[in-house]
Amino acid sequence: MLKELIIFIYLIIFRGVFLFFRLFPIKRDKTTFVASFEDNILYTIRDVEKLTSENMVVLRLSKRKVTIAQNKRITVLEFSAPHVWHWVRSVYHLATSRLVFVDNYYGFLAAANFQRGVPVIQLWHAAGAIKRFGRCDPSAKTRSALAKYRFRRVYQRFDHVVVGCEKMAGIFRKAFGIGEERILRTGVPRTDFFFDTEAITREREKFSREFPAICEKQVILYAPTFRAGQKTATALPLDLHKMCQALCDDYILFLHLHPAVKVDIAVDNRDFVKNVSGYHNINHLLTFTDILITDYSSIPFEFSLMKRPMIFYAYDLEDYKKQSGYWEDYEQMVPGPIATDTNDIIELIRHHRFDLQAVEAFAKEWNQYSSGQSSQALVNRFYDKTL
Repeated sequence: MLKELIIFIYLIIFRGVFLFFRLFPIKRDKTTFVASFEDNILYTIRDVEKLTSENMVVLRLSKRKVTIAQNKRITVLEFSAPHVWHWVRSVYHLATSRLVFVDNYYGFLAAANFQRGVPVIQLWHAAGAIKRFGRCDPSAKTRSALAKYRFRRVYQRFDHVVVGCEKMAGIFRKAFGIGEERILRTGVPRTDFFFDTEAITREREKFSREFPAICEKQVILYAPTFRAGQKTATALPLDLHKMCQALCDDYILFLHLHPAVKVDIAVDNRDFVKNVSGYHNINHLLTFTDILITDYSSIPFEFSLMKRPMIFYAYDLEDYKKQSGYWEDYEQMVPGPIATDTNDIIELIRHHRFDLQAVEAFAKEWNQYSSGQSSQALVNRFYDKTL
């Protein structure tokens, strides 16, 4: 109840400031990006900067995940209450930009009555989805009537939702309650990276200098979904000692965990385990990953473009289904074997029990419109190329 009251007060303040700045004229050469994640925003900005003369403002909600640099045409602001002056400037830019891109659900949109002709484009932060979200999130049923009303208001703000495939278009229609006319089939900008062989080579060379072992051994990347309650976790659901004993001669294990997860990863090994949780750009980590271990995250949708093996470590499959729900039957959806304990993982890796044809089919289905030119297609859709 207290949380809802705080949100209500915040939105009243936001609405008042926004309405004041609506008195100012729209800047016909300015686009504002609201970013919690980097990749989709970064690739879109890159092509806007390259192909147009547009000025851009990035409203950053996470310093850790958004590291876009400021220059003469790009202004970066901290869009949070503690940064009062940045916050006020952020609302000004939202109220006076001719285009607004967002990459997540943002409650402030419920109170942002944009001027006529100013589209809001949703650049969702994933190319696909396993777990339910939006109106179909099981937790939404227990929220207050006021919260449900706010959710609907936010979803109604999405004039266009960018998708990479028909399956994701169907998910967005259900999750946001939007019509077919709002679906934008330009492909997902962040997937452009996986078609850029020069960029992939650069990233592999950079990481090989930092981790020379990747040139001699195969890399296993464990990148699980963050689960509620993990902030107090002190151990992984993996037996690192057992994995080391079985696999360290031929493999190294990289861990990409949520920054809130603090666990002891020390094992007696020949540098078998590396913690790479500090790397915010997961796509770059995927370039040198030979085998991905994940669960319910969206990482497989991009990684499948590399046509490499995946293991789905769903040790809590039924519990997670009750908590978050799945868009499809999990066992039928994922393009790799399902493991329930460390022994399963070891056996799958040792005997290389993977179906790469299933991975390739998965990549084709979920990246239907993403072919390496998605960010350019998006720019062509909304901008006159003036350079």
